[in-house]
Amino acid sequence: MKYIITGSLGNISKPVTKNLVAAGHDVTVISSSADKKSEIESLGATAAIGSLTDSAFLKDTFQNAEMAYLMIPSDFALTDYAKFQLEVADKYVEALKGSNIKHIVLLSSLGAQLRKGAGPIDALGYLEEKLLALPGLHVNFLRPSYFFSNLFSLAGMIKHAGIAGNNFGDTDEKLVLTHTDHIAEVATAALLNPTEGKTVTNIANDERHPSEIAAILGNAVGKENTPWITFSDEDAYNGMLGAGLNESFAKLYKEMGQALRSGQMQEEYWKNRPEQLGSYKLEDFAKEFAGAYAGA
Repeated sequence: MKYIITGSLGNISKPVTKNLVAAGHDVTVISSSADKKSEIESLGATAAIGSLTDSAFLKDTFQNAEMAYLMIPSDFALTDYAKFQLEVADKYVEALKGSNIKHIVLLSSLGAQLRKGAGPIDALGYLEEKLLALPGLHVNFLRPSYFFSNLFSLAGMIKHAGIAGNNFGDTDEKLVLTHTDHIAEVATAALLNPTEGKTVTNIANDERHPSEIAAILGNAVGKENTPWITFSDEDAYNGMLGAGLNESFAKLYKEMGQALRSGQMQEEYWKNRPEQLGSYKLEDFAKEFAGAYAGA
């Protein structure tokens, strides 16, 4: 099978590439960085160096492949990330139309089913819709939950203010958490075992209430009884700006928090929980968090 992997050598794409090569497949990895070429090739894959917003490059790279793993990368330097996301989505669809690709595994997210109102996830919902409109294409939408790595942003807050918080967490609903290693495992299985038609795969490692998250992370760094504080949208937004996020990302993350707070973002997950959660849990993350806390 000839595979296209987007996401360069990221936390998910790199292990997926290794797994597909080990299974004997022909793998091409797209990266915008020429510096990654030799490392991609050292994994036994072909490097395709170019931009995800370059139609000609994508069409050429996609043309003879049979299956693709698609994701929309983050770039915190972008001043209008939402616009970039939609542009990449449109370029993907354009390139697929002239290719032999019949199977897509998309790194989407919980909340994509809302299509609107979930911040950075809205563009993934947009791409899901576009892919569903392509005739003869079989799609598997991977919908992981809130990344454990997002919790690293709490390190400075706990260290300097003695609290953890965001603009959600004031209801009884637990926050569903996912680790990228588990996403890579699920993505690999999805790529090696293509499905027909439309498939939605919810992905999670743990389900914990924000107050529990605050307490466990606090304990891991010697700050017992760290409370979870639910901020107003304005305070959360200003806090993100103060932490160095630009207005584009702060606005999107504020909207994602609103979708979590309303219960809409995870609503579909509770109706269709994965049969098995990943083995990595909050207590495992707490050990990693302690290392980040030391440098906060």
